[in-house]
Amino acid sequence: MKYILSHQVLDEILQKHRIKSNDLTGIDKLFGGADGYYWYHTLRHLCPKKEVIVWNGLEAMRAAIQGHEDETAAEDEVKPQQLKDAHLQAIAGLLGLPA
Repeated sequence: MKYILSHQVLDEILQKHRIKSNDLTGIDKLFGGADGYYWYHTLRHLCPKKEVIVWNGLEAMRAAIQGHEDETAAEDEVKPQQLKDAHLQAIAGLLGLPA
């Protein structure tokens, strides 16, 4: 399966689910539960505004998201959060496109 990420895709996901960008609880639920909002914003920061990222598999997407988290945590000199399976599955369900 392919996974596609862009700011437009993220905005459309929120619109489709009738969630406003400042609805922390709604975004948490949509993106896998507690800390879902954190991972939503990690995705927004991972992808430059006018660009599109495409991954050709779940593990490639996981590696990219976790790699970005690890890198930004190192820059901020804090311990990186670990992407949980619940978050990854929620993100995959939202960003996935049939191959």
